[in-house]
Amino acid sequence: MNIVLIVLVALALAFVGFAIWVRIAPNDAAYWHVDPATTPDPRSPNFARMDHVTSLAPAQAAAAIAAQARSEGASLMAGDEMFGTWLARTRVMGYPDFVSLRLSPEAGGTRVVAFSRSRFGYSDQGVNRARLRRWIGRLPE
Repeated sequence: MNIVLIVLVALALAFVGFAIWVRIAPNDAAYWHVDPATTPDPRSPNFARMDHVTSLAPAQAAAAIAAQARSEGASLMAGDEMFGTWLARTRVMGYPDFVSLRLSPEAGGTRVVAFSRSRFGYSDQGVNRARLRRWIGRLPE
């Protein structure tokens, strides 16, 4: 019985330690800030991409995306709102996800190219795709 209790306590401590680590682990902006149009896909399926053209001017599109990102607690960790990488965290565990965006003028509007990926884990359960739909998919066409 004592061995079972020790194993359970060790597992609980390992889980708590990992949960703390994912929240405080340093995130190297130089590593995560990439061009979403040219960076290759990761080996694991924990990412999403979006290429969207909106009728909004670049500054308006950038402001709308930034407002949505900030309303979800994300922060700009590198670059600027026209070409930048945002740090977003999952709701329950606080896993860091990185969203790189490039906005460029196109035919009276703006092309938004986005690449959202998770730092930890193999599968993201669709979190990155859902985030891009909230941030970009709602912009007018």
